Amino acid sequence: MSKKHILVAEDDLHIRNGLVALLQAEGYETFVAKDGEEAVKRACERQPDLILLDIMMPKKSGYDACTEIRRSYPRIPVIMLTAKGEEIDKVLGLGLGADDYITKPFGTRELLARLAAVLRRCAAQPPSEGAAQEAFTIGAATIDPVRYEVRVGKTAEPLSDKELKLITHLHRHANQVLSRDALLNAVWGIDYLGSTRTLDQHIAQIRKKLGDSASAIQTVHGVGYRLL
Repeated sequence: MSKKHILVAEDDLHIRNGLVALLQAEGYETFVAKDGEEAVKRACERQPDLILLDIMMPKKSGYDACTEIRRSYPRIPVIMLTAKGEEIDKVLGLGLGADDYITKPFGTRELLARLAAVLRRCAAQPPSEGAAQEAFTIGAATIDPVRYEVRVGKTAEPLSDKELKLITHLHRHANQVLSRDALLNAVWGIDYLGSTRTLDQHIAQIRKKLGDSASAIQTVHGVGYRLL
């Protein structure tokens, strides 16, 4: 089995070297970026199996770097590294498409467990799974799974891999009430270690991109969501 390649984007030299040493000891291949601009460049050049992306970096923030990478490579998984007090709402995905986040300081076991879980989910869901191959509509919005975008009139908004899988799953089960746990299991996998807040933030972003058709996704309080 070939080694997984991890991009470590972290401006703090000691943290960066520590992450590299830890990951290499676990059998991963690593390469690094010292700022946000370099992270985008290295990600596009190497297309790693996963990116560890610090939020607060010089030249380009982790938020901006993640957004830029997602435009070209929506299926590369990203784990955001965040310090306490940073805006967790953004870390959870607000338009970024991040797959998970870890708050500093973090333990090595937690980091390795989350990283392995994200890689397993990606391996279990190849590009052809979980996403429709033909475009479909929700109200006045058209979802294009090939282009990873939602179009409303002449406006097109990009969809992250998780957003596409989530809206596709809801569409396939239209008019059914789906619990938060069921949606997390279907899109993030049964070994997902995060909270349901991640799901709620992704739903919020999808609604924003659907425009006037956002009301088609109904919140069923205390349960989950339903696509009308």
